[in-house]
Amino acid sequence: MTTGTEARLERIGTDGSYVIVPMDHGITMGAVQGLKDIESTIDGVTRGGADAVLTQKGIAPRVHDNKNGKGYIVHLNGSTTIGPDEQDKRLTGTVEEAIRVGADAVSFHINVGSNYEPDQTSQLAEITAEADRYGIPVLAMAYARGPGVDSEDPESLGHAVRLAEEVGADLVKTGYSGDADSFQHVIESTRLPVVIAGGSRGTDRETLEMVRGATDAGGAGISMGRSIFQHEDPEAIATAVGGIVHDDLSVDEALTRSGLALEV
Repeated sequence: MTTGTEARLERIGTDGSYVIVPMDHGITMGAVQGLKDIESTIDGVTRGGADAVLTQKGIAPRVHDNKNGKGYIVHLNGSTTIGPDEQDKRLTGTVEEAIRVGADAVSFHINVGSNYEPDQTSQLAEITAEADRYGIPVLAMAYARGPGVDSEDPESLGHAVRLAEEVGADLVKTGYSGDADSFQHVIESTRLPVVIAGGSRGTDRETLEMVRGATDAGGAGISMGRSIFQHEDPEAIATAVGGIVHDDLSVDEALTRSGLALEV
């Protein structure tokens, strides 16, 4: 890892832990709740506790004036929910383009176990090589997805995060296996910092219990989109998540600090 890569990793995290809010879903799902006025959402989550936000390159002009000095990640592939196959993520940008629009890091999605895994693996390897030349960190979004693959199986998730390390990523995002004990295997499968995805939105307590379980297992934080940007109060839920990731709060303490209801 180059000095530049290490320096830029610090811009998207806090002391080796990460609260990242991806908002690249506009390409996937359209202008859903939280993304029409993406400026206000970015302002709220970065005030609340997010270390970095993530979008596609074309949204960059809407990011910088609203991110309150926090980090910025540009995502480099995508697909749509109305297309023929959502798992078929195609390139949408390059590392050089990300740098030109002010990114501190880039990210790339790979579905390990899918029919598209071979091409996506090659593309991720090319991106990590290019990023290394520029000193730009790469967040690999490595999911266990495909025919016959259990997306919450710790062995499959462990394989996915190890693939990310093997091809040169600096940080890896994956799904959560459901509990801290099983997720420990995922953490032990790589030396990279591991952050968890959020998936479709649950209750505040369910979201925070997932974050707490992942951090208890040794996870480095979260990269959650819909659970945060589609919340009625994105700033409050970002504050709660940040309280667990950065300050080691319990779920109840995080709910209390953020002003969210202590639901059961």
